[in-house]
Amino acid sequence: MIMGRTWKLSEVSKHTTQDSCWMVLHGNVYDITSFLSKHPGGRSILLKNAGQDASAAFDSVHPVEILEEYLKPEQVLGKVELYDISGRTVTKKYKSNSQTDLDAPSSSTMPPLASILSLGEMESYAMQRLSPKAISYYVSATDDQLTKAANGQIYRSILLRPRVFVDCTECSLDTSILGSKVGMPIYVSPAAMARLAHPAGEAGIAGACSKFSALQIISKNASMSPPAIVSAGPGAVFAWQLYVLKDLAATERTLAQIRKIPQIKFIVLTLDAPFPGKREADERFKMAEVAGGAPPQAWGTESALTWKKTLEWLCRHTSLPIVLKGVQTHEDAYAATLFPAVKGIILSNHGGRALDTAPPPIQVLLEIRKFCPQVLDTIDVLVDGGIKRGTDVVKALALGAKGVGIGRAALYGLSVGGQEGVERVLKILADETLTAMRLLGVKNVAELNPRHINTSALTSRLFEGPSDLEDVERELRSKL
Repeated sequence: MIMGRTWKLSEVSKHTTQDSCWMVLHGNVYDITSFLSKHPGGRSILLKNAGQDASAAFDSVHPVEILEEYLKPEQVLGKVELYDISGRTVTKKYKSNSQTDLDAPSSSTMPPLASILSLGEMESYAMQRLSPKAISYYVSATDDQLTKAANGQIYRSILLRPRVFVDCTECSLDTSILGSKVGMPIYVSPAAMARLAHPAGEAGIAGACSKFSALQIISKNASMSPPAIVSAGPGAVFAWQLYVLKDLAATERTLAQIRKIPQIKFIVLTLDAPFPGKREADERFKMAEVAGGAPPQAWGTESALTWKKTLEWLCRHTSLPIVLKGVQTHEDAYAATLFPAVKGIILSNHGGRALDTAPPPIQVLLEIRKFCPQVLDTIDVLVDGGIKRGTDVVKALALGAKGVGIGRAALYGLSVGGQEGVERVLKILADETLTAMRLLGVKNVAELNPRHINTSALTSRLFEGPSDLEDVERELRSKL
């Protein structure tokens, strides 16, 4: 084949099988045959769009820049000739993700955003707006979804202890996360494929975070490019989520791109999903989408990550602070403090999407306080999962968390009202948090401490074995 030649669509349409699979994306013809087995979303969706112009389907979930990460130069076969019905050649104008309309209107059936008073109410309206595909992806959790439910339910077992005769006229949410000043201790967790919710996508989330000087952790699987996202949020603080792929060279190319974006302040290495959980709602939708027995989905994340090897490798490719996402035991929280490059951890079970019956993040935080409270003085500890109310935020902060993350809630707000919907979600949580702090007799985030809460109802749920910190340190020190 001659690189750079021009192909007719009729020629491209002949290549629609596993043995020869071509696709047109943004005017270029790609041979993706060798990529079928590596596609994180499985080969079925690629075969469904094979032999045709798949730009619209591609843009709904991916940034254009991802092509350079996953496909090799020799897979670009050339350009495509596009014809109108009269047979004349036409030039098709493609719209980049950075040009996405950030003001796409909400459905007229939606109420005014100001009338939505809780995150639960926002979620109920989002279920009316989201496509079946988006619902199956966003809402699904693993197995019986016990961990997903427990993430939020556990907060109900923690009681608040308000103090009186405290002047709380002035109350502030200002704080810092990983050394960056933010306007609130609430951040947006990495959530993939935001354009399934709204054309504004991750840029809409960034614009909302900018209004509150909040942190947004950009998903590795974002539907827009990191430069487009950060440009939409000049007042926000950004971090970037890293999944280490089996294709290590592709991961290194992406890290090289991230190094060029000064707005990104730290790297969030995700560790809680080395293998996919059994998310039945998501799997059921994919089965319905494809006729016939499609091959099982390939999982592109590297499963052989280890403390010393992986962190040494990552430090060769970034000078940014590293945060470990997916810590689910006090032992691993303590282990993180033994590596100087690690400046923070996120207690997370992947929103209940990985291992069902894993502990809720707030329970892990309680076990850190029980077995190794020094962790809270050594690195920043963030909590991700189950936050529905401002009182939940206050409880996590009182236990020593530096910030709390919301993922699904931001996507639900995005689906209901675009950027303004996300702004409404953040404002609801911010207002509820301020109210809770005032009623507790607290003027700022730094004043919150364990004396403001009663967690005795959870004592029996905490791990009762030995701390094993000596064994953790002995094992890891020998490798350092």
